[in-house]
Amino acid sequence: MSLQALWSLFLAHPAQAVNTLALFFAAAGSWLLLATRVREQRAVARLAADGELNELDEEASLLDEPTQRLNRFFYRFGGASLGVALLMSWVSTQL
Repeated sequence: MSLQALWSLFLAHPAQAVNTLALFFAAAGSWLLLATRVREQRAVARLAADGELNELDEEASLLDEPTQRLNRFFYRFGGASLGVALLMSWVSTQL
């Protein structure tokens, strides 16, 4: 499909195009949040299997600082992309 055909499709149905983009951002953000949570759970399970996990230890204190910062970044970025998707979806209803 040529760029001109895509542009004419956007001009014919702008709300649908913006809503499709919002759906893309929502899927990407939710996947990022889910993947980060699964990664955290696997790290805790790995520590538990190695015997380094005590019942009194907190999950957050087990992971090293760079991993915690990376996880926080991924959570913030995933949440921001879900927020952008929500705003874009709301904007598409106004078109």
